[in-house]
Amino acid sequence: MPDVMYPEEQQQISVVCGRLYKDSNAKAVLLIGKDGQPIADSGDTASLDITSLSSLMAGNVAATGAVSKLLAEKEFTSQFHEGEKTNVHISLVKQRAILAVLFDERSSLGLVRLRVRKASEELGKIFDAVNAKAQKGNAPVIFNEITDDDIDKLFGD
Repeated sequence: MPDVMYPEEQQQISVVCGRLYKDSNAKAVLLIGKDGQPIADSGDTASLDITSLSSLMAGNVAATGAVSKLLAEKEFTSQFHEGEKTNVHISLVKQRAILAVLFDERSSLGLVRLRVRKASEELGKIFDAVNAKAQKGNAPVIFNEITDDDIDKLFGD
């Protein structure tokens, strides 16, 4: 079954991402489907290639999942990447989505983790509401479909 979203819950997700962006003093927040499709974003995203970042982060999470299996771990639920200018905290939300927070020296990993925990709980509740609606047979809106332009941009054609 493809991931689905309803307009009301999409708006709620955008609000949660916006609050996480502000409360964690982040550069940007991305919410990505495990299939690599962008769901929502907040912050300074104009200069980011959201489609490529989403696909690569989903691949990163999938690879880390394979590593966890090789190590006989249930799953690694979060990752942290430290860069010279940008740090990235990646976490799973209800095994359905990937929450990525991009931040710099204006924030700290501790603050990001604290704020991500709260946002993940809120997002989990929203996903539960979406699942309940879908089971009742309400007509959903499919998450953003990837376009030919997105594919061209991703592969540099």
